[in-house]
Amino acid sequence: MLHNRVKELRARFGFSQGELGERVGVTRQTIGFIEKGDFSPSITLALKLSREFEISVDQLFWLEGDKPL
Repeated sequence: MLHNRVKELRARFGFSQGELGERVGVTRQTIGFIEKGDFSPSITLALKLSREFEISVDQLFWLEGDKPL
């Protein structure tokens, strides 16, 4: 399973799900599914999200059993 810090960082940056979705070119629903772990983003989307949060992809996403960086 893929884990992430999207919800945590979205709150820290003050973005709603809709605002973050607009910034990276997806719907609010897609952001919600990513936050819940119901959807694994494409590499392109993961890169766009990490750029918005100014962190590397491996700091934003990690596999179950791995420790987040």
